[in-house]
Amino acid sequence: MAAMPEVPEPQYRIVDGTPDVASYLRLREEAGLTPKTRAQAEAALPGSWTAVHAVVRATGEAVAMGRVIGDGGWYFHVVDMAVLPPHQRRGLGDRILTTLLDRIRERAPSGAYVSLMADPPGRRLYARHGFEESAPSSVGMVLRLE
Repeated sequence: MAAMPEVPEPQYRIVDGTPDVASYLRLREEAGLTPKTRAQAEAALPGSWTAVHAVVRATGEAVAMGRVIGDGGWYFHVVDMAVLPPHQRRGLGDRILTTLLDRIRERAPSGAYVSLMADPPGRRLYARHGFEESAPSSVGMVLRLE
């Protein structure tokens, strides 16, 4: 399997932290994630354990993001992995996930448990980083409150 391309440094810059609320909402929607409300975003983003996003150097436009939520002790959950369609296949998702996982490795106590919910488009990326499906021993379950 060919290595993922490096992020073209002249075109993109990886920024520490979450994008602003408007960019976060736009990234989620345009990348195909479930849309969220402004109130949800305003409450969620400050709760990030760590986060990074990618911007176009020339314009400052946020085009990719990822966050980790967790307790800081042993449980870490990767969320909000999103890359805008025109910027996909350029190594941004790989670079963001690598950065998030490096931070967990550097800052978390040994024995950290890292999980995520993998939609089909992201499964190959996650597998390249060592994630494995947990079924049949365990399966992800969700409860969506209206």
